[in-house]
Amino acid sequence: MHDLIVRDGIVVDGTGAARFRGDVAVRDGRIVQVGAVSGVAKRTIDAGGCVVTPGFVDIHTHYDGQVSWDRMLAPSSINGVTSAAMGNCGVGFAPARADKHDWLIQLLEGVEDIPGTALAEGLTWDWESFPDYLDALSARDYTMDLGAHLPHAALRAYVMGDRGGDHLETPTAAEIDRMATLTGEALEAGALGFTTSRTHAHRARDGANIGTLTAGDPELLGIVAALKRADKGVIQLISDAYLTADDDFAAQELALIRRLAETSGRRLSFTVQQSDDSPDRWKSIYREIDAMVADGLPVSAQVAPRPIGAILSFASTTNPFILTPTYRTVIRGSASVAERLARLAEPGTRAAILTEHDSIRPSEGFAAIVTQGYRRMFRMTDPVDYEPQESQSIAAEAARAGADAAAYAYDTLMEDGGRRLLYMPLINYARGNLDDVHGMMTGKHVLYGLSDGGAHCGTICDGSFPTTTIGLWSKGSKSGLSASLESLVHGYTKRNAAHVGWHDRGVVAPGYLADLNVIALDDLALAPPEIVQDLPAGGARLLQQPRGYRWTVKSGVPTFENGAWTGETPGRLLRGAMAA
Repeated sequence: MHDLIVRDGIVVDGTGAARFRGDVAVRDGRIVQVGAVSGVAKRTIDAGGCVVTPGFVDIHTHYDGQVSWDRMLAPSSINGVTSAAMGNCGVGFAPARADKHDWLIQLLEGVEDIPGTALAEGLTWDWESFPDYLDALSARDYTMDLGAHLPHAALRAYVMGDRGGDHLETPTAAEIDRMATLTGEALEAGALGFTTSRTHAHRARDGANIGTLTAGDPELLGIVAALKRADKGVIQLISDAYLTADDDFAAQELALIRRLAETSGRRLSFTVQQSDDSPDRWKSIYREIDAMVADGLPVSAQVAPRPIGAILSFASTTNPFILTPTYRTVIRGSASVAERLARLAEPGTRAAILTEHDSIRPSEGFAAIVTQGYRRMFRMTDPVDYEPQESQSIAAEAARAGADAAAYAYDTLMEDGGRRLLYMPLINYARGNLDDVHGMMTGKHVLYGLSDGGAHCGTICDGSFPTTTIGLWSKGSKSGLSASLESLVHGYTKRNAAHVGWHDRGVVAPGYLADLNVIALDDLALAPPEIVQDLPAGGARLLQQPRGYRWTVKSGVPTFENGAWTGETPGRLLRGAMAA
């Protein structure tokens, strides 16, 4: 008898091969038969009219803190993800000496917008070294499997002390050797790889640049040489190469990426997106990646399926008025979100904020867009429209109403009791459409990533990237661009899994893990995010519910049914690569 049979689904098996109608039989957590399955099972799922895919593999998340207190691990788990990699972008909570706990919390609060109060209450800190961290995780279970990278910022601070948090400080040769030794130990214990950050956007809560920002060749090449010696692990990084309009700087960063791949001999991926300042930079980066691959270097771009968009609200982290003195006073003086919203509704507070806001005009960067970019602010619809047009913007609404744009934006944000959400595409939307995103996604050497599941709790809500990838791009953008369902599923399953060495999953075929999604494709869509207060210490986050997932199955166990968690937690820590 089988444990589970998924009957009569349209199987998209993760390999990129053409879809077919069939059944999937599961026993002891693995797929044992695909096609016309006879016999009976302890449980049968009717997948008639639905697409059956492998569970999604998200290689770019930040659940490093959330794993201490949460077994469900939304938003990734509710978006069909059954395996995830965390510790990306060089940030995480291990290794960590006791005197660096608060420092790591404020670093993650700044870089990844995770409430520090939630981290302070929720982190168990039953570890010091990175192997200790993995041991602590191995005693817990979750809705999905998790693997962890060794993060450079934590490693640097562990070895260098306070100097490690200053990117202008250079480690000694002995400190580099120590970092390399600890990297080797982490890989042997089961680290997926090594990650680092080289972007000015990553700053601690106090505004300080991340300590890894300008790490030099001796440090970086010394560390990644440990991957070469171990013959294990991957490299993940973020660099400002895609943001810059400076050709020389971009070339220097890409040359460093080449050296990292050459020295380590391991697979390497890095963030590639589109900025307003350099809207075609991604194309030249792709050409450099092509050249690296032609030279035998396994280098890939990590890309996103839609704009990276800020969610603006008075009830969360970001809105156009955050730089005004009165708004900051309201934030500091409010004991709760409800109290904050009540004070913002007062006419005197509104008038003071609007007067102050009129004199605050940042000239460049994200601050200028967030505080003055009314042509890029849009009401969040249901389902969410991730390709909005300027005619739908707050600026356009204000003009039609004959109103001042700032005042109109303030009043709009006060709708729904002050909980109105506005969507502002910041990255990947330089031309007001998704044409360039399609170009990035359909490149030859790309990985689907950058969801940041578990992070950006009050500003960005991109843990739903898998749903957008499958739902939007299989149907097509407003420009008529699309991709085949088979290629999209392959990108979020077998290809991602193979990149991090998880060769036992990502395919619907006998012998593979029974990680499955049963999806009503026509219904697949995303509702607007909601602000929920379910973090430790009453911390709030944005959480977005998808529609269209009928079942998610992890290792043969149904974990979600029609969007509701079944309470099952068959997921475990994954130590390093998994053999086929």
